[in-house]
Amino acid sequence: MPHTTIEIPEKIPLYVQQEMVVFPYMLFPVFVTEKEMATFRATENYEKYLVFVFEKPENIPAGLPGGRSEIGTLCKVNQIKKLEDGRYKISLEGVTRLRILDTEREGSVTLAHCEIVREFVEKNMVSEALVQSLNALLKIALSHGKPLPDDVMKMIDYIDNPARLSDLVALYVSLPAADLQELLETVDPLERLKMVYLYLTNEVQRMQVKNEVAGEVTKRVGKNQKEYILREQMKHIQEELGDEDPRTSDMNDLRKRIEEAGLPEEVKKVADKELKRLERINQASPEYNVSRTYLDYLAGMPWDISTPDSLDIIRAEEILNEDHYNLKKVKERILEFLAVRSLKENMKGPVLCFVGPPGVGKTSLGKSIARSLGRKFVRISLGGVRDEAEIRGHRRTYIGALPGRIIKELYRCGANNPIFMLDEIDKLGNDFRGDPASALLEVLDPEQNFSFNDHYLDVPFDLSKVMFITTANQLDPIPGPLKDRMEVIRLAGYSSEEKLNIAKNFIVRREMEENGLKDRELEFSDEALLKVVSDYTREAGVRNLQRTVGSICRKVAKEITQNKDPRTQITPESVAELLGPKKFYNEVAAENDRIGVVTGMAWTETGGDILFVEVTTMPGKAELILTGSLGDVMKESARAALSYIEAHASEFGIQPDAFENRTIHIHVPSGAIPKDGPSAGVTMVTALVSLLTNKPAKRNVAMTGEITLTGRVLAIGGLKEKVLAAHRAGVRTIVAPERNRDDLEDIPDKVRNELQFTFINDAAEALAVAL
Repeated sequence: MPHTTIEIPEKIPLYVQQEMVVFPYMLFPVFVTEKEMATFRATENYEKYLVFVFEKPENIPAGLPGGRSEIGTLCKVNQIKKLEDGRYKISLEGVTRLRILDTEREGSVTLAHCEIVREFVEKNMVSEALVQSLNALLKIALSHGKPLPDDVMKMIDYIDNPARLSDLVALYVSLPAADLQELLETVDPLERLKMVYLYLTNEVQRMQVKNEVAGEVTKRVGKNQKEYILREQMKHIQEELGDEDPRTSDMNDLRKRIEEAGLPEEVKKVADKELKRLERINQASPEYNVSRTYLDYLAGMPWDISTPDSLDIIRAEEILNEDHYNLKKVKERILEFLAVRSLKENMKGPVLCFVGPPGVGKTSLGKSIARSLGRKFVRISLGGVRDEAEIRGHRRTYIGALPGRIIKELYRCGANNPIFMLDEIDKLGNDFRGDPASALLEVLDPEQNFSFNDHYLDVPFDLSKVMFITTANQLDPIPGPLKDRMEVIRLAGYSSEEKLNIAKNFIVRREMEENGLKDRELEFSDEALLKVVSDYTREAGVRNLQRTVGSICRKVAKEITQNKDPRTQITPESVAELLGPKKFYNEVAAENDRIGVVTGMAWTETGGDILFVEVTTMPGKAELILTGSLGDVMKESARAALSYIEAHASEFGIQPDAFENRTIHIHVPSGAIPKDGPSAGVTMVTALVSLLTNKPAKRNVAMTGEITLTGRVLAIGGLKEKVLAAHRAGVRTIVAPERNRDDLEDIPDKVRNELQFTFINDAAEALAVAL
């Protein structure tokens, strides 16, 4: 129903401001200065009416004059009171909405020509539902802490006029002035009620989220406060009982460990500084654990803790002989170290490198050396290590940083002079994370490792008392500077006699114990063990020998559990019965002497081996064909051998036209296995002469040696491994370079006595022995 009861003057004083929007029925004060009082005094002549208008700052360029809104509120001036500070307090009451039609100036006062905005209110189901929903929302807002006066809530319960209710609720919704002005300008009461409802819904949702967040924060703060109070109470109780605070106790314990650790002066300063820092860090902070772990490592490192060396050389020799058969050079080097150590107390630890094929006892030798010296034993495997941090550690700025393997293992063993074995040093890798081989240069250099600096500890640690032992199958992959820092000791393969002794003294006893036959009367005859060595294993070391003996023991154990008659002795016949057909045959003994086929010797990373060089010729253009996966060096040896024979054909009784229109083909069997090196030169010369002179080569003669174009025979490496392989294969005569004669002393006496050695300076000398 329209407003018809209010009569307004033709002109009414206009008051414009940017701070608030006034709604009908609103009671509010305004504080003004003397300069603004002219407008309010003018209301005495206009029935105390005033038009209150909100000025939109953003509308000044394009809106009404001065940026004023078109819709304002008619207000009644109820009271004017002067305050002590010279300002005036004006009490106003909103009456109804007005539309400003025009304005004019009368002195310093702006007068507005207005008309009342007529609002038509029709009650229906929609308006009633909106009124009820708005009342419910207000109560929800009140439950979430929205400050609403009690008399307002009572008043709202009795208001069913949408226009009146929307204006009243708008006063208590936290909205920007621009949104309130939009509500004021919305003439349709139902639309206005919907807008208020949406605004209030958003307000309630914000309050709900705010209360949830506040509740969670309060809960956490309450938990922290509870823990703090409980800790303080516990601390007080401990003080009453005379107990020490856990954190204080921990700090005191750490301080005591640092004092007793025997840290060098420089390291002590770092530890004290870090301890003071730790005392200031909250225990809940992640930095606390980082600092605490670092101090643990500093206090736990064996700065001045050494195990006393057992200087009894005779006892040390007994222990070495108990654990390993032969290996004279290694044992002699250890006893030399002990002798010097007994004469000089402060001695730098040697850096030894054991090089040899798999299974010869390089790793187990390290344990035996530690036992003989009375030192602790530490072993780390370097196979596949590609990260420099494995050696030097990570800096503490990284999350989860830890020391490198060197420092970590010394921390665990608790001594600064252990036997430290770096296994498989020839299998180190490198990538974008650094080169661990370069990091080892400092570790293995006695002139530098007295002040080894791990990235994690960041203080120098003395490694000069550590005896480093490295192991490798080959020397070639090890970088030159790293190789230069190590004393290389070669461990060649074992002869059949040595394997027999190792099996009798070590392997059989160990495997019987491992397979539950320790208390059984079971004896392996020497012939049975030799059959296992020759027919079922063919290797430089004894790893497969140990597996095969273990297999025999398991089969005997199986027979015992099946209530069969227990064996008391293992004979060659029992070996064949238990293990089946033999796996290896004597290649040399099984073949006849043939033309153009000569037995050679080769060195491999798994020990020595024999190979056969086969030569044939056929009609065709004059060329040399080489097959058998030969490397470049070996191919060059073949060409040099052919050139030498062509140049000396008449001396060997070869027809001058033997090379014309003939294709010569040299093949080395086992074509899938790559082969390289110059030491097959003499063998190729002999095979070529055998073919071209039609003389068969002796199958049981094996030869090695590099040749030159003039026929001189040069020294080769790995003679011991080659000779042992030839002996295993049934060879009875060895042809080798004269310059390798001194290497005979490395070959076991029994093998040396069973073989005939011919040392040559010229390739022609080999022909007299082999053809």
